[in-house]
Formats: sequence, structure tokens, C-alpha cells
Amino acid sequence: MTTLRQRKGSKGKEPSPAAELQSQQHNCCSEHHPEKILHGDWSWGAIIWTSVGWSVSVGLGLLCCIYVATLHENDLWFSNIKEVEREISFRTECGLYYSYYKQMLHAPSIQEEMIHDNLTESKRTINLLQRMNIYQEVFLSVLYRLLPIQSYLEPVYFYIYTVFSLQAVYVIALYLTAWLLSGSWLAGALTGVWYILNRVDTTRVEFTISLRENWSLPFLALQVAAITCYLRPQLITLQQVMVWLMYVTTFCFCLTWQFNQFILLVQALVIYTLDCGDFLTTTQVTTLYLVQVSSLLSVWFLQFCNSMILGSLVLSFIVAALFIRHCQPGVKTGSLVVRLGKVLLHSALVLLLTVTINYLAKKALQLQSDEHIFKFIKSKFALGSTRDFDASLYLCEEAFGLLPLDTLERLAGTLLLYPYVMTQQEVERGQVAAFRPDVAYNLLHTLFYGLLAFSTMRMKYIWTGHMCAVAAYGVCGTELWTVLLSALRCNTKLLVRLRLVRYVVPVVMIGFLYYKFWPKLMEELSELREFYDPDTVELMTWISTKTPKQAVFAGSMQLLAGIKLCTGRVLTNHPHYEDKDLRERTRQVYQVYARRSPEEVYDILKAIGADYVVLENSICYERRHRRGCRLRDLLDLANGHIMDGPGEDDPDLVPATHPRFCDAIKTDAAAYNTLFTRTFQNKTFHVYRLKKKRKKNTKGSSEPSVTQ
Repeated sequence: MTTLRQRKGSKGKEPSPAAELQSQQHNCCSEHHPEKILHGDWSWGAIIWTSVGWSVSVGLGLLCCIYVATLHENDLWFSNIKEVEREISFRTECGLYYSYYKQMLHAPSIQEEMIHDNLTESKRTINLLQRMNIYQEVFLSVLYRLLPIQSYLEPVYFYIYTVFSLQAVYVIALYLTAWLLSGSWLAGALTGVWYILNRVDTTRVEFTISLRENWSLPFLALQVAAITCYLRPQLITLQQVMVWLMYVTTFCFCLTWQFNQFILLVQALVIYTLDCGDFLTTTQVTTLYLVQVSSLLSVWFLQFCNSMILGSLVLSFIVAALFIRHCQPGVKTGSLVVRLGKVLLHSALVLLLTVTINYLAKKALQLQSDEHIFKFIKSKFALGSTRDFDASLYLCEEAFGLLPLDTLERLAGTLLLYPYVMTQQEVERGQVAAFRPDVAYNLLHTLFYGLLAFSTMRMKYIWTGHMCAVAAYGVCGTELWTVLLSALRCNTKLLVRLRLVRYVVPVVMIGFLYYKFWPKLMEELSELREFYDPDTVELMTWISTKTPKQAVFAGSMQLLAGIKLCTGRVLTNHPHYEDKDLRERTRQVYQVYARRSPEEVYDILKAIGADYVVLENSICYERRHRRGCRLRDLLDLANGHIMDGPGEDDPDLVPATHPRFCDAIKTDAAAYNTLFTRTFQNKTFHVYRLKKKRKKNTKGSSEPSVTQ
């Protein structure tokens, strides 16, 4: 294995090519490094070159922001459609989150609207700031009311432009990470170009604006840039500043996404691996852990002591890792075999203590909010029941399946995959990571999140953005070129060409990408579409004008989020799934798509306070999913009934004794008309009002008596 360590040659001997290359590496890498000015180099060359680098980063960030904003406008003709159509375009949970921004724009106080909310879930008063990560909506609504912009900027544009602007922050953060790693802002430029060209795999912000990840991932990228800077030994004087920056960015990341604990758990595993490999000092490891802990506890406090945070795996893991580390200080001593044995024992103890702490914490807190996620993980890896309704809802969605292979084909088509793979190989060879803790962190970071992305496609957006920075480092950094030239046994006279290669190659690549993809981008931006969903518009208009303002609606989670946003009506359930009681209520509401009697469905809906139920043909007669993954199939399995259509069924399933409710109610049979009245219908939706039961019934009658 080629070593890059500087060796002392005997007197009169020429140094080896590898040693000579390594001795030039630092000077070549730091010639145009962003930290050069921080070391007191205020030469005109350094100032101009660094200024150009910063200008390019801002330019690429703005370009990405304008790009996704234009795609959003061109896809919906957002500026020309009606307000109700704009709100309907916030699909599924996006509509729920945006509704709180809209609600807060006119709210007299945060306490009344957010802390004691009784308009989201029927028969319940909940603390929205505790349950959901919506501080960003509250902050934006207050900011919009304070700024003198109401006369020329509509609230919806203030919201979406803020989210699109965060994409600029995201690109700049990735740019800085690549620049810090490689020492050349050309790496940052290549990172930004790759991020934009691979938009399909790096972001989905243009059609899922309000998703929590679109708020949080830019802060995660900033955090990674701060960690990269913190781990650079040349910036010791800035380490205290970087620690605070890491805390602020981690805090913002955690505050804006409910899945923060699982993302930070992966990051904690990266830190743990680097610690075991002796890449980081004790101070660095402890600091990185404490930044995570302090950020989570700050969010816990702001979310009114949200028990889901205290019972998170990442907190249990960090406590266990720090405790075992304190009790076993000599893990990294001894021969290779001895050290390996110590690390294995150390890891086993950390794992055992993590599980113990987490189990005890959840028992003490009576925490069940995140159990559906662990059910999903167990079912995904065939470790638990596949009939669990909540787990099956995730497993049957493509976004929670394995990463499709065509993703890699797209990444290879933009030349991103090849340098990324070559750079990752250095982890195995150990030639780069052994000398650069910042590089080692970034390589393991992208490796671990890459494994997460391969296991769950939705998580690819955490991986692909950082993948651009790592690949650009491989192209523009000196380390890989040094290893390559050493392997080729190049003459030391070729050292001067190292700088030329690491500048020429990225410029050639950017030129090739421009030539290949610029026409496609222009073609994409020239495609004009228009929002068109007349059935949903008709439904929302009818609800707004023909139903009482305090009416309670039951239906699918996705549709109800839109109903809350467009009409302000009360819901029985919604897409924010991190609550055990809400998950059970959702499963009960979905019985309208199961084979249940009208009396059973009526009693279920009345028990949760529903006044109206909205049935969707797209769910009742669904064909998008395969047999066994349609919503009606999941309900049949959970209820122990044989599924619709040809195919095999488990032997313990039995035929249902009632027809499917969503279909049978349309026959206007007496058993259904006695309990439900159709009040609205079009090609997509059927709305039924629940009649009121009389207190007493005629003797001998087998049907419930109701009033209109």
C-alpha cells in the first residue's frame, strides 16, 4: 500500500516521487483556499481569487433558487390560477403545514391558535407546537405581518420564495464544503452544477414546497460545512466560532423536521466510527456529541417537553457511547488484533447500553409516538408482522422502497457517480482519511447516508446533495491526483502539472456538462403547463359555501389536509402521523373503505365527532398499487378478511359478511340511507352527512332510528 507520510531520506538521496508529491500537497491545496485570508494573507491575488469564489457560490445558489421557482411557476401557472387552486396545489401534508401559516396570518395570539388548538382534530385540544414541527410557519407569519411588504407581495409568495431561497443556502453550503475539502472553489462550482443537473434526485422542492425536509436539509448542509471547518487543524483559532455555528445549524435542523433524531443517529454513528478508528481527538468527539445533545434538548424545551425527543435512540446512543468511552479509555492501544478485539467489545457494550437506556426511557415516558417507524423497519427487513396496518402503509409506497437502479444511471449520466465511487474507494484504501479528519468525516458521512438511501428511496435527498460535494472534492482535490500519479510512478518533474490537472479537469467537465445539458434545461424551462383539478376545486368550493364552519369532516389523510387549508373545517385525522391515538383514529376512519356494516361505520364516525364523510373513487376502486398494497387490501388484511380480486390469500383469512362500504353506500339501500344522506358528488368525490340518531327507537325495529 502506497504511503503518503513524509519520510526522512538519507543524506544525498533523492526523495521518492510519492514523498515529493506529498510534500507539495499542502502548498498546492491551500494556494486558493478560503481559509488563506483568515491566516493573514491579504495579498491582492488571494483577495481577488477568494472574492471570485464567493461570488460564484452566491451566483450558483441564486441560479438554483430561480430554477426551481421557474419550474414551479411553469408547472402550475401559479401566478394565474385562483387562490383555492393555489392551495389545492399544496398536496397531502404540505397543505396541512401551510394551513398553519395561513391561520397564523390572522391569529390574535400564538397561545390561542397554536398551543390550545381545537380546529385540527375533532373532540381534542392539542398543542401544535409540541406535536408538530411548525415553528417555521409561525416565524414566517409573524415576519410577514411585521415587514412592510403586504401591499406588493402576497402571503403565499412570501412563503414559497422563502423555501426556494433555502435552496440557494443549500447549494452555497455544499459549495463551501467542497471548497474546504479540495482547496479550490472550482470544486464548489462543480458541486453546484451537479446539484442543479441532478435536480430529480437532489430535491423535490418545486412540487413539495412545505415538506419538512425542504426546510431542514439546507441547515444540515450548513452543519456539515461547519463540521468540516471545525475538523481542519489549520483553523484552530476559529474552532470556538465553529462550535457555535454547529450548534445553531443543528438546532435549526432539528426544529424544522420531526425525523431529526433518526438523521442525527446516523451522524452519531459516523462520529463513533471515526472515534474507533482514531481519526478524531477526544475533545472533537465529545464536542460533536454534545452539540447534538444540546441541540436536541433545546428543541425539546421549545416543543414543550416533547417526550419523543427524550426517548430518541440518538440520545440513548450518545449517553451510552460517552459512558463506555469513559469506562474504557484504552480502546485504541495495543496491536491491530488487540485493538480490533477491544473495539468489538466496546461496540457491543455501547449497543447493549443504548438498547437498555432507550427501553427504560420509553417505559418511563410511556412513549409510543414513534413506534410505527420501528414497526416499519421490522417489517421492511422481515423482522416482524407484515400485516400491521401502519407499517404496510409505508411499505406499499414506492418512496419507502429500495433505491431504484435508474437513479444510478441518471447520476452516471451527469458524470457524478464515477468520481464519487473513486473517492469512496479511498476509505477502503485508507490513504486520504488517515491524514485528513475533515475528509474522513465527509467520506463516512456520505457512505452512511448512501446506505440509508439505498434502503429507503425517500432518504436519497439527504445523500445525493452531499454526494455532489464529495465527488467534486475527488476531482479537484490534490490527494486523489497524488495517489494516481504515485501509482503511475510519475517523474517528480511532473509535479508542476498537478496544479494544472486539478484546474483543467473540472473546467473541462463543466464545459462538457454545459454542452450536453444546457439545451435540455432550456427545453425543460420552456414547457408550460397549468393546474387542472376541477373536481377538487368543486368539492372545496361546496364545503366552503354549503357546510357550517364548525363542521367536522372525515376521510383520507391526504384529502383532509387540503380541506383544512382550503376551508378551515375541523378534521377527524390528518397526515402528521407521529401520534399513536391519531394513527388508531385514522385506521378507524379508513373503515369506510373496508367491508363493514353501515351501523359499524356510523358508530365509528360518530364516536370521533364526524358530521360529514368524503369518499374518494380513486381509493375505493384503486388500481395504482398491486393486490395486497391497495388501501382496501390493507384494511381487509387488518380485519382478517379475504382481499378483492384473483390471487392467493393466507389460510386464516375469511370472507367478509358485509359488502365494501364505500361501494355499497352508493346503491342507496335502506340500511345506508337510514344513517347517511348524500349531500355532494362528482366524478371523483362523494360526500355523505351523518344523520342524528333518536334517543329511543320503536319496539321491535331492528334498524336504528334517525332524524335528518
